[in-house]
Amino acid sequence: MSLAELTRNSYHVGINAGQWLGLCKLWVKQKGLSQDSPNVGPVISETILKLCGTCDADPALQSYLKEALSDGLLPVSVFVAVFLQVANSPEIHSASTLDRLCRLALDAHYASNLPPSGSLLSPTAPQSTVLNIVHDALVFLRNAYSFPSSKFHRLSASASELVILLLSCTTNISHIPTAQAMMYLGEANDILHTIRLSSDVRQALETFALSLSLLIGDDAKAEREAQLIHTMQLGLGRSDVLGSNTEADTVTCSLVLQSLVSSRAGDYGAGSDLEAVALLMGTIRWTSWAPGVFYTQILLAALTCVAGSSPRDVRDDSSFIWKAFVLGRLPRLLHMLEKTLERHGTNEVRMHHAMHSALSTILQHSDLLASCDKVLSRARLGAEDSNVQKPFLNQLMQQLRVVELVDQQFVITVDPTPANESMSRLQSEAAEHNCAIENYLESKLTAESSEADSQALFDRIRSEPGSHHFFAAAVRRCLNAHFRTGDLEILSHLMKILYTHDFALDILSLHLKISDVLFDAVHLLTDYDCETVGDPQTASSHLGNIVLFVQVVLTKFRISASTLKKGDTRLRTDFLRSSRVYHLDDLPAEAKSVFPAWFKAIFDTSSDGIEDTILRSTRPRTLLQMSATLFSQACIARQENRIDVDALRNGISYFLEPLLNWTLVGVVHAMLFEVQQRGFAATHPLEVLRSLLLAPNCPRVVLRLCSPNILRLMCSKRAQVVNPGVSDIVAIKALALQSLGLKTDGNPAAQESPSIPPESFLHLPRREIREAFMLARERKGPQIDVARCLTIITPTKFLLLFWSELCAAASLGEIETCRRLATFVLVTPRSSAPPLLPLFVHNVLPILIARIDQQPGDANTNIDLMVTTVSTVLSAALHLEWAIQTVCSEQKAIAGQTSAMIARKLASDLRAQRLNSQTSAMMLQRLSGMPTFIANFPVFMP
Repeated sequence: MSLAELTRNSYHVGINAGQWLGLCKLWVKQKGLSQDSPNVGPVISETILKLCGTCDADPALQSYLKEALSDGLLPVSVFVAVFLQVANSPEIHSASTLDRLCRLALDAHYASNLPPSGSLLSPTAPQSTVLNIVHDALVFLRNAYSFPSSKFHRLSASASELVILLLSCTTNISHIPTAQAMMYLGEANDILHTIRLSSDVRQALETFALSLSLLIGDDAKAEREAQLIHTMQLGLGRSDVLGSNTEADTVTCSLVLQSLVSSRAGDYGAGSDLEAVALLMGTIRWTSWAPGVFYTQILLAALTCVAGSSPRDVRDDSSFIWKAFVLGRLPRLLHMLEKTLERHGTNEVRMHHAMHSALSTILQHSDLLASCDKVLSRARLGAEDSNVQKPFLNQLMQQLRVVELVDQQFVITVDPTPANESMSRLQSEAAEHNCAIENYLESKLTAESSEADSQALFDRIRSEPGSHHFFAAAVRRCLNAHFRTGDLEILSHLMKILYTHDFALDILSLHLKISDVLFDAVHLLTDYDCETVGDPQTASSHLGNIVLFVQVVLTKFRISASTLKKGDTRLRTDFLRSSRVYHLDDLPAEAKSVFPAWFKAIFDTSSDGIEDTILRSTRPRTLLQMSATLFSQACIARQENRIDVDALRNGISYFLEPLLNWTLVGVVHAMLFEVQQRGFAATHPLEVLRSLLLAPNCPRVVLRLCSPNILRLMCSKRAQVVNPGVSDIVAIKALALQSLGLKTDGNPAAQESPSIPPESFLHLPRREIREAFMLARERKGPQIDVARCLTIITPTKFLLLFWSELCAAASLGEIETCRRLATFVLVTPRSSAPPLLPLFVHNVLPILIARIDQQPGDANTNIDLMVTTVSTVLSAALHLEWAIQTVCSEQKAIAGQTSAMIARKLASDLRAQRLNSQTSAMMLQRLSGMPTFIANFPVFMP
């Protein structure tokens, strides 16, 4: 019987630790071995640790280890070496188990009263062995931080403690090879840049990294990098090595800005201060641009996007949104970025000089500046816009000066006219009233005013991008104050004027985190009831404007998540979208108890109508859930002649008043679904739709929210054969078009929506990708709506399609554009779409490698593209992780997994397949020959 079998059998039959230790000593004596024999300590450690992996560190196993460690049969140094190897393998998955095992090693060390070099490590171990164990400990530390934090373990703290002790033993590293030192340095830098370490372990690791850097020396690093760069140039060409670190690159920043604007209401959109700054900082780091180059690129990209934002129709507000972003939001984001860079050592004077240099370069692009002025002169602007005739660049410099990114003296050299005042007219007006502009706007927003006065105020706000920041701050402050007090009247007034002026929501989304506003509103709606209010009918009407505001925001910004999260609190939003028609037995319990009373009050002509008692007994969320069912049951009752047409119309009239009109979105969608299922022979649902939609007091916002579905149904083939008794379909269709801003000339043919074949819709992802390449070739701002594409095809199909278009472009020599588009698609985080980077590396890349292996002829172009893409996207993801950790003080894997974990898995897979796959072998060879990539991901070290 071997020592491993003795240990396993002892554990399985329940022998206690003391007896097991005696049996082990007897076995050692019978075999004539010493306790420090390689057949004793390592075997005991490996056997028990494997058992821990399957039994989650049973206390009996821990007692075995304690006995062996305290007796000396198992030296602490042997246990540490074996534990780190097992901990970095897939054998133990439990963080609490790893924590307890790590604590065993630490406790045994402290009990020995020996220094780490005599306890955790063998006193006779050479420095190469010491460094190998230190390297294993660093990998263990990185893995420890990948586990979710929990009150049941302190794995990251235990791992940090072990690393600090082991690093104290690296006293003489002067004789290790340069290649090995570079690998250790890369691992140390990786951890320092991607993990938010405690100060003591960070200090120890920085000291270790500095020692390695001094050991390697500049000459050795330069010689090795020159050799490897030369190798890469032979395979990829010089331009591929230089990457996007070129002043001619406007694609990268255009994609970043397009993401900030198109996803402005998301977690990483323009409205999220810290996350937006982190995206910009990540871009600076992975491109390695100097501040002057970055400012030039970002300003060129911004102007390119403005110039390309010419409105396509009357509904297209892209010119306004881009003007509002570039003038009202981008300068403040760049200001926050500059302050963040200053905290990390960038000099303020240097940043000012960089911005001045960038603007001087921008002034040379006269055609681009003229295009911006031309587009904005044609855009739909407020009647009082005093900046219409002022060159766009001058307006931009004025806003840059407001946030102190440029000096007054520099601005005067470009625009010496007296119109350089930094205050907008609204700010001047506020100053005349001796108050801050936020207070002035808040008083205007909360005061009762006529519709004309409100329209005039909002037109002025729209026309002055310099006031947008203050407008958003005033709205946020007002909402915060009144959400706390529960003042429905002011909240209702404010939210109504916000959803009535669509552009106001666009302004807010550029400056505020819309999800926070939504959370507060949904929190109020979730918990609110009218049980204790003095006037429940007025309260219900006020609450309705909050409901409509939330529905408009959810729809406008395509927020499809069923829950909203803030801190540890989650709120459901499905009741605000509810159009479900329940069977009466399936109604939610609260709705089931009040449903008969509501049906009688609304559709029974003998009832007294909706009284205060029924409003007090029903929460608004319950009313939203059952409104569609009320109308469905009313249609059934009408069909069965249990109610007459007057009773149905009387019930409908209740829902056209402010008391209940906020429930209509779900009702209209439910009736549309009924017609879609049963055809236009569904006369009663059609009668409900006609009565609701054609009523003069039907809220315009309800029409706007329902019009896409109305047009989808009314323009369908079923609508071509209409029941002769239904004569209002054309009128409903025209009303829907009008609510969306589509003008018609009275000709029915003009009101028909163009018929879009389903196959054309399915080809949208391919068109998006190809248009992005076309715009890049024309030096315009490319964009790809990845989230929309993923609603049409699956992520895997999208990535395979995207790769086929990348290969086509690479065959034309556009590998740099491919690199930038791939980085944007795979790395940029999106709140409304799943992470694509791990899916691409782990699932799609093996498919592509297999295809290239089977491809006859020369496949070097595709392999070059694959190597370029992988190296760039992993490096970009690493820098973005660091930026988010630095700026947001938050450590999270934006791609679902850290870049280090993705790289480790990729390196392992390529090594496993290199004997059977020529493509895998070539990829591994080329990735291993890229010094910067190796420094970031030492797992690829040859």
